[in-house]
Amino acid sequence: MIQSIDRAAKVLGLLGGARRLGITELSGALDLPPPTIHGIVKSLQAHGLVAKEPGGVRYMLGPALLKLSSVYLDSLEVRSRAMHWMHGLSEKVGLASRIGVEHFGEVLVVHHEPRPDGTAQMPETGIAIPSHVSAMGKVLLAYDDDHAAEVLSRPLRSLTGATLTEPDALRGEFADIRSNEIAFENEEAIVGEVSAAAPVLGGSGQVVAALAVVAPSSGWPLDDAVVAGVRDAARSISRELGGTAWSAR
Repeated sequence: MIQSIDRAAKVLGLLGGARRLGITELSGALDLPPPTIHGIVKSLQAHGLVAKEPGGVRYMLGPALLKLSSVYLDSLEVRSRAMHWMHGLSEKVGLASRIGVEHFGEVLVVHHEPRPDGTAQMPETGIAIPSHVSAMGKVLLAYDDDHAAEVLSRPLRSLTGATLTEPDALRGEFADIRSNEIAFENEEAIVGEVSAAAPVLGGSGQVVAALAVVAPSSGWPLDDAVVAGVRDAARSISRELGGTAWSAR
């Protein structure tokens, strides 16, 4: 491992988690002298990977990362294959949809289709969601033993009063998810928001992503037609990816 690259990556990781940090804070977190951190930050700033807050002394992620993340997302075949079907799903059920993949123990949203009602909505493409709090994450956990072992081996953070933080409680849902090919989340990530997600298969027959719709909690329990729409769209995306013998069970 190249030490300078490793340290730079850790600085970017800290800024990604905390949004804005000063040299002293970064130094303390990484147990490195402030001059060393200052040199790393200045090098990253020169390449647009880090930016200094206007009129302040703290640093944040820079605009060059946005371009790099867009290139990464565009390179994901699952995203390009899913966009058409997600648009149709959102139009059909009147809800926002999102598709996510496992990424370093979380769910990375690789595409977000907004609600078709024309209201202002926060774009979600590129955000990471803890696997244990989302319907998408539950799907990925249920079908990937390694991912589940990694996530459930560490403390599970509570985001709302409904978040499942006991590993056994989450494991208890996996059999039903695999049997019904659907997972649910009821205000476990965000108060006022519920979700349903279905598995997306790749050419190898393995689950490579999860497709979800997001609804206000007033829509709970989700209508059977909405759940069926999620399953149907997930199967269509799976066929696009070569998962012709569709069965994730």
